[in-house]
Amino acid sequence: MSQAVVLNGTVYVAGQVALESPGASVADQTRTVLARIDRLLAAAGSDKTKLVQATIWLTDISTFDEMNKVWDAWVAPGCTPARATVESKLAAPQFNVEIAVVAGL
Repeated sequence: MSQAVVLNGTVYVAGQVALESPGASVADQTRTVLARIDRLLAAAGSDKTKLVQATIWLTDISTFDEMNKVWDAWVAPGCTPARATVESKLAAPQFNVEIAVVAGL
């Protein structure tokens, strides 16, 4: 599985989970995931100012506000992407949030 793919000037970042902090709070996992996304975008020659779409999966939608505070602090003002946030089971029980993004170059 590729963590990020570049095609026709677009970066597609696979769903990222907090491998470095499994079992941590939703806020901490969100920070970890967003840092992973920053690194993947940078490696592809992009950054969060070029986001066009994001999908966020939460294992418990009642943690939306906790995740969203971290998201709002991270996202570049004036560059917010189209976004969907849904409740879903994730690949392993220690993960509470997963985020996938699409960005331009």
